Amino acid sequence: MADQNKDQEKTEQATPKRREEARKKGQVAKSQEVASVAVLMSGLVFFYFASTGTADGLMRLMRWLFSQSGQFDIDFGSIQLLISVVTTKVFYILLPLFMTVLSIAMIANFLQVGFVVSTEPITPKFSKIDPIKGFQRLFSMRSFVELVKNLFKISLVALIVYITIKGELGSIFPLMDQNAGGILLYIGKVSLKIIFRVCLALIILAVLDYAYQKWEFEKNLKMSKQEIKDENKQSEGDPLTKARVKRLQREMARNRMMANAHKADVIITNPTHLALALQYDQEKMSAPKVLAKGRGLVAEKIKEIAMENG
Repeated sequence: MADQNKDQEKTEQATPKRREEARKKGQVAKSQEVASVAVLMSGLVFFYFASTGTADGLMRLMRWLFSQSGQFDIDFGSIQLLISVVTTKVFYILLPLFMTVLSIAMIANFLQVGFVVSTEPITPKFSKIDPIKGFQRLFSMRSFVELVKNLFKISLVALIVYITIKGELGSIFPLMDQNAGGILLYIGKVSLKIIFRVCLALIILAVLDYAYQKWEFEKNLKMSKQEIKDENKQSEGDPLTKARVKRLQREMARNRMMANAHKADVIITNPTHLALALQYDQEKMSAPKVLAKGRGLVAEKIKEIAMENG
């Protein structure tokens, strides 16, 4: 109940200092769906423009394997060498795809949060391996929202596939009169239609998820009025302490002023309230110098010092 009341008290927008501290800890408003959709779209665009080159590279690798099949001995060393060679060739063939996807993922994250470097998320903490904390995170509201979101995404993709295929049922039976090339062409057309619709749905979901992540981030970052007061005390100082320091400074300045009052050559006063102690040396000064001034009790003290010193 106390925690609930404490959360309800957090109604104030986060201060710039609070936002900066959260950013240093790696706490930013970021949607993984945006990065996932960006990676998916970049992969599809890559295959659209570079699928021929990638397919040719893989076909050359397959032909090389068949041509070399009779020259390899069936032993551990030969198999290990073959796996190493094939893995290296596949890596270089798919390297442009990997670099494209990685670059787009980094750009998508950068556009969301900017440049953020934080070691806080990877810093070892006991709470990360605490089974009780882990159990609480597993059944937290955030985990529940993520579960619902993933189930909805899977259901939406399945629904899109179902609706698309159902709409193509009337075109399936005429395929019996088509050759293999025609069938493959039709399958490719339907596949592109499914991919386009799925991508469109995922883009909409990514936008909605980013808006939700932004809202949740701002909600979690809110502060109570007491937290804002405490932050102001830390950054600007306790108001009571500041007032006490200013009072001491005024007293010290007044004491210095009184210590110099006896050096005055003339005291100017109105009859009761004000007093002004001036020093003037015609040879050294171009104008009179104010040594002390005050009103009320301070003015009376200046006049007393003047009387004591003649």
